[in-house]
Amino acid sequence: MKLAHMQLSLGKFYGFVLVQNRLSIDDIYKNKGNILLADLKSNHIQQDNRHAKQASSAISGETFGALINLAGRQRMLSQRIVLNAVLSTMGHETALETAREALDLFRVSHAALVHGNSELPGVFFENLRLVYFGEVEGDRKISEFIELVEEALNACESGFRTAPGLLSELGKQATPIVALLNRITVVYEVESKQHSQIQRRQHHELMSSIQNIAKQARIVSVNAQIVAARAGEVGREFAVVAGELTNITVKIDDLVRVALGNTFV
Repeated sequence: MKLAHMQLSLGKFYGFVLVQNRLSIDDIYKNKGNILLADLKSNHIQQDNRHAKQASSAISGETFGALINLAGRQRMLSQRIVLNAVLSTMGHETALETAREALDLFRVSHAALVHGNSELPGVFFENLRLVYFGEVEGDRKISEFIELVEEALNACESGFRTAPGLLSELGKQATPIVALLNRITVVYEVESKQHSQIQRRQHHELMSSIQNIAKQARIVSVNAQIVAARAGEVGREFAVVAGELTNITVKIDDLVRVALGNTFV
């Protein structure tokens, strides 16, 4: 009976279609009666969001790509763990070892995503903090999943009577954990897109500033050439310098146009 229930759970797991839910900060303070307290919390959240945006802007596009890939791999690893845990009870010799290897990698990756390491920043923006430590409680649920897998694998390896029940529970948890891991991946993807948009806008603003400086320098050089021409022989060398400044500003304009063109390709 337990085996049939376990197989049914696994069937639901592999036929799973994820319906994404979005986090809402408004939900966190729903039905709060104290207006003053809510205002204070709102101001605190705004300050946190500003700090989070500053931290996020310091992260490179390559780091965001690594985070998205790692978060996406967690979904694959969770499926591999559950599948091989079940296969280990069906006589597959290497299934248990494969499940343990996947679990070790899953555990290390989760720690890197949450706490960071020499290459990854950990939880560094507000929406990520909410999905891991807010109402969603992603960190707690993933940690509980890891503990359940460890217990189930130990029971299977030792042939304990509790193994079928633990595997059945693992099958039940498979779908929710994939949904959670998918949600976390989406949070990274959304933040990465926003980060990319901010970077492009900042780049465009920088190039515009350089163009304005070059324009002002060009005006100065033209005026200098006029003054040099009026000065006659005395101003000839100064006219050469002013002419070279004009050439430099033209080159700057060309470089800016190329840079802006590459930004929006």
